[in-house]
Amino acid sequence: MSRRHVRSAALLTAAGVLTGATLAQPDAFAASHRRDDTRHVLLISVDGLHQADLERYVSLHPKSALARLVGGGVEYTHARTTTPSDSFPGMVAQVTGGSPGTTGVYYDDTYDSALLPAGTTACAGVRPGAEVDLTEDLDRRPASLDAGQGLTGLPDGILSMTGDPASLLDTSKLPVDPRTCRPLPPHAYLRVNTVFEVARAAGLRTAWSDKHPAYEILGGPSGSGIQDLFTPEINSDALGYPAGNDWTKDNRATEQYDGYKVKAVLNEIDGYDHSGTHRVGTPAVFGLNFQSVSTAQKLPASDGLKGGYTAENVPGPLLEKNLDFVDARVGELTSELARRHLAGSTTVVLSAKHGQSPTDPAALTRIDDGPLLAGLDAAWKKLHPAAGNLVAHAVDDDAMLLWLTDRSRAAAEFAKDYLLTRSGTGTDIDAAPKSFTHGGLAKVYAGSAAARYFHAAAGDTRVPDVFGLTQYGVVYTGGTKKIAEHGGAHADDLDVPLVVSGASVPGGVRDTAGVRTTQIAPTILSLLGLDPRSLDAVREEHTAVLPLH
Repeated sequence: MSRRHVRSAALLTAAGVLTGATLAQPDAFAASHRRDDTRHVLLISVDGLHQADLERYVSLHPKSALARLVGGGVEYTHARTTTPSDSFPGMVAQVTGGSPGTTGVYYDDTYDSALLPAGTTACAGVRPGAEVDLTEDLDRRPASLDAGQGLTGLPDGILSMTGDPASLLDTSKLPVDPRTCRPLPPHAYLRVNTVFEVARAAGLRTAWSDKHPAYEILGGPSGSGIQDLFTPEINSDALGYPAGNDWTKDNRATEQYDGYKVKAVLNEIDGYDHSGTHRVGTPAVFGLNFQSVSTAQKLPASDGLKGGYTAENVPGPLLEKNLDFVDARVGELTSELARRHLAGSTTVVLSAKHGQSPTDPAALTRIDDGPLLAGLDAAWKKLHPAAGNLVAHAVDDDAMLLWLTDRSRAAAEFAKDYLLTRSGTGTDIDAAPKSFTHGGLAKVYAGSAAARYFHAAAGDTRVPDVFGLTQYGVVYTGGTKKIAEHGGAHADDLDVPLVVSGASVPGGVRDTAGVRTTQIAPTILSLLGLDPRSLDAVREEHTAVLPLH
């Protein structure tokens, strides 16, 4: 482990007084505190943000809110999120202390060979195997920002959305548990408990804000860990923007969407529920995720600005704008903590569910995975005329996850061999033709090797039968509307920031040892004086509390 206190000019400047959106940042975020000071933990996930992005931004903006946050705490410069680096396993890791092999959550849209298909009502004799969809598709009305609650005055009226979004899920779309023959909600799919459940058991208040009602999974297997869960649907129709666009298709829309969640958390800091109408007290564990940086990385252009990176690790104008946006919003949150005299009792944890790849635009190779998978099925059926498709379910972003109808070793090896012999033509950053080989893959884990990769038991009903790591720069997409993705295991996917700042934490510490975002969960409990080993995944994986000295 390498740890040192940093008092660079940037950090010393970051301890000063700011103006504008970052005015009144508390001295509490730049000073040492007793470990027993923390009564609130504010967790912030800036999806897509890399540690390199944060370091560059702080260096160029030494008076920013982000610089103050870094200067007032411990910055872990070699933190990594989960593999797969998707939003669901990434967020689940932060609040459980566990990786996908333990939590059972591999992606936002996966497959379980033991569950029964959605809509099953007579379970006897039904062949097991079901998609587990944790996206907007579960909503009663996926096209509505309130997921079908029926609110008026949208979009600004979204703060009146229920704090119990489980009530907005369409149960007919849920996989069915063969033991009960009843739909299985997301929280019941999670195999381990969460920090929210532990906090509630200790009599503490909890809240969270995220992008789909299916994030009720974070409430844990009990379903009651989060008392106030605000989940406006990000993939709904963006009101006030061109028809057919959701909130991720125009970056201004994503910023507006993120703004609603910031307002919800500001209300919670003030001691109200997310709507700002019921006084309930400031939560002990609460927070939100930001999406605007992620869309700025993925969109080729938006609002007249070029998206992504102009060169390796150099943000383009759209991404720069969104880093400024997040910085200003973080400044609002920390300013409000100071205004409410909560800075001295609040620890802020900043990280990201995932990064985004590639950060080098010249490396981008977009590949349509549809023909690859269709060819795999055709080749399998040619050898097995009586068989159906081999691929039961596939998720391909900048990794390839396949669940097969035949879970034998021979079938998994067949899929692996087939994919690694494919070549073809995709597109580069300018949509010009670009050849690819080996199906765009660098390494493929098949069958029991895939289970070992995830430290899961062989034959686990949820682990992918085939897990493919892409060549750097490969993104599986059928068009040219994306220039980056996440889900894989490249450094661009995994190397996320991790900063713990404020109460109970010394200022100006830079820790260069390797850490994992799974360590956030036990650290939250430790800060609040609760037992980290209350978490199932912490006991199973021996997840350590982050060093905070």
